[in-house]
Amino acid sequence: MAVLIRNEVFSCFVFYGVLLVMKMYIVAIITGQVRLRKKAFANPEDSLRHGGLQYHREDPYVERCRRAHINDMENILPFLFLGAIYSMTGPCLAVARLHFLIFFVARMLHTFAYLLALQAPTRSLAYIVAQIPCVSMALQILIAVAAYA
Repeated sequence: MAVLIRNEVFSCFVFYGVLLVMKMYIVAIITGQVRLRKKAFANPEDSLRHGGLQYHREDPYVERCRRAHINDMENILPFLFLGAIYSMTGPCLAVARLHFLIFFVARMLHTFAYLLALQAPTRSLAYIVAQIPCVSMALQILIAVAAYA
């Protein structure tokens, strides 16, 4: 592990990766808090605990938060895989940092756009921008390992 941490690119990736995982936890907490505030529970046992079965229902803002969290899982988890492997291919630190930073900033913007219902196409543009470094890393990984296929 100490060898990986001494790898500047991998350490840079870990920094942004941990920030993104923390962001995912925060969105999950926000979703739970909104459920409590709106009294909109996904499971009957939770609604019974908080006032009755009438609260076993959906709420548009709870669903918005939930979709933001699901979208994070669909995008951040692949980034974590790609970034870790990409870090091992020996990329230039400045280029790798740019990949990680662009993804991080775009995902933060995507989350704010989702949770705050910002005007379209803010969320879509943030999504597209975040995909650019992922596609770039994936292609560079494939090029690096193609000889072994």
